Amino acid sequence: MKLPDYIASLPAITLHDPLAEVLGAAEGGLIDYHFADAVKLAGHACPTVAGAWLATVRGLEALYGHATPVRGDIAVALPETVDEGVAGVIASIATLLTGAAAAGGFKGLGGQYGRRNLLSFGVSGVTGIRLTRRDTGAAVDCVVRLHKVGGDPRLGELLPKVILGTASTAESQLFRALWQDRVRRILSDDNKEIVDITRVG
Repeated sequence: MKLPDYIASLPAITLHDPLAEVLGAAEGGLIDYHFADAVKLAGHACPTVAGAWLATVRGLEALYGHATPVRGDIAVALPETVDEGVAGVIASIATLLTGAAAAGGFKGLGGQYGRRNLLSFGVSGVTGIRLTRRDTGAAVDCVVRLHKVGGDPRLGELLPKVILGTASTAESQLFRALWQDRVRRILSDDNKEIVDITRVG
């Protein structure tokens, strides 16, 4: 599997998953997640996937500071319904990192480690992605401002051709390069202002 070179240079985030520790799936329950994992989950790298990754990572950093975030102990809420816009894609990336799942999630082991119903859609008063620590109740709303990192104007001309299959080989290659360049710039450390973090309560 060959991913764009910039993806390998992006920093990972380490989470502590108590269930993984109990079951021996990861030593000490420590699991590293990379943006490449989000790409594999979604099947593509796009601004939405990049924005959801950034929002979740920075939200966890805001909630835990220098401590390791605890996967499975974080609730996730979105203002959109599950079938609205790209809410499902955003939620899948948040679930990857937090473990929070909807009704079909893991119900727990001995009354502990449950992930079910920690992911909610259509929640009023939420802005962006809300992450809530279940141990302390601390919460943050994470809003991504993708418009701050614009795409190349040529993308608008190339996209219809790529979708319709009328793009030349050179046009297809240019489209891919320009598309991934925007994703790379969204994820760049130079764009820390792209995510607004607001503490709730």
